[in-house]
Amino acid sequence: MAELLYAEDPEPCEPGPAGPLFVPVRPGPAGCVARLFRTPVGGRTAVAFTTPRLLRAALGPRQPWIRLSEPALRSLAEPLGVSDVTVDPRLAAHPVGPHRTTAAPCATGGTEPLVGALTTRNG
Repeated sequence: MAELLYAEDPEPCEPGPAGPLFVPVRPGPAGCVARLFRTPVGGRTAVAFTTPRLLRAALGPRQPWIRLSEPALRSLAEPLGVSDVTVDPRLAAHPVGPHRTTAAPCATGGTEPLVGALTTRNG
C-alpha cells in the first residue's frame, strides 16, 4: 500500500452540500434575483435545496428556481449583508389567503418562519 505524503487529509471547515443547488428566485429588474428569507431569530439567510422536490415541497410547485453552487449563491448574497446559507430548510408559515376569524389558535403559540436543516456561515 502506498504511503500518504501528508500527515492527514484536509477536512472542510464546515459540512456543505456537494454540487449545484436549486435556488428559489423572483423576477428582478435585470432577470432573476435570489430570494432571501428570515431565520427563526430574525436574521437574513439565502436558501437553497438539494433537489427540486424539496424546493416544491417547501415553496410550492410554481416557485421558479435556478441552479447555483453554494459559493456562487454566497457571492450573490454577500453584497447584501447576508452571510448565512440555509440548505434544505423546512418552511413553517400560515398559508396565504383570506383571514379567518373562526380559526383556532395555533397550539404552539405561533410558527417560526424558517427552520434550517443545514446553515453554513462564511467566515
